[in-house]
Amino acid sequence: MRGDDVTTTVEIATGFLAGLADRDWSVPAGPLEWSCRDTGVHVADDLFGYAAQVAVGPPDSYPPFEIVVGDAATVDGLLLVIRTGGAMLATSVAAASPDARGWHPFGVSDPAGFAAMGVVEVLVHTHDIARGLGTSWTPPADACAAALARLWPDTDPGPDPAATLLHVTGRAALDGTPAPARWRWYGEVPG
Repeated sequence: MRGDDVTTTVEIATGFLAGLADRDWSVPAGPLEWSCRDTGVHVADDLFGYAAQVAVGPPDSYPPFEIVVGDAATVDGLLLVIRTGGAMLATSVAAASPDARGWHPFGVSDPAGFAAMGVVEVLVHTHDIARGLGTSWTPPADACAAALARLWPDTDPGPDPAATLLHVTGRAALDGTPAPARWRWYGEVPG
C-alpha cells in the first residue's frame, strides 16, 4: 500500500464521521470498551506512531510519545487530529525508501506494511464508532482488499472484502463462521 491509500481512506472515514459530530461520542464504540471519542484518539495515536516507525525506524519499540486530544476539543477537532496523523503517515510512507524498516509487535515492517496498518485502524475503528453511534458504515471494498492482501496474505478477500476484513479483525461472523476472539495481522515484510 502507498501513502495515497492512507490519505484516501482517512478522507473517506473522517468525511463520514463528520456527519455524526452531533451525536454522543462518550458511548462505547461498538464492541470496544473505549468510548467513540477514545477510539478516535486511538486511531490518531496509531497514525502518528506508524509515521514515526516509518520515518525513524526504531529497532525495538515505539518512540515514547502518545497523542492527547484535550477534553475541550470538539469532534471536529478530533477529526482534524486524525486527518493530521493520516497526513503524517502518508507523507512518511511516500518519502521513505522501500527498504526502510520499523518495529511493530506483530513483526518488523516496511512503509507499505505501515500504510496498510494505518488503513486497517481507520477502517475498522470507523466501523466501531459508527456502531456505537447507532448507525452503520461499510468500509470501501478496494481499501479492504488491499489491506487484506498486505496484512493477511493467506486470506481470500472473497466477494465482499469489507465483510472479510471485519471478520479477520474479530468484528463480524462470515459465512456462518463466528468472528475470532483473538486476531492479529502479519506486518512482516513479504519474503
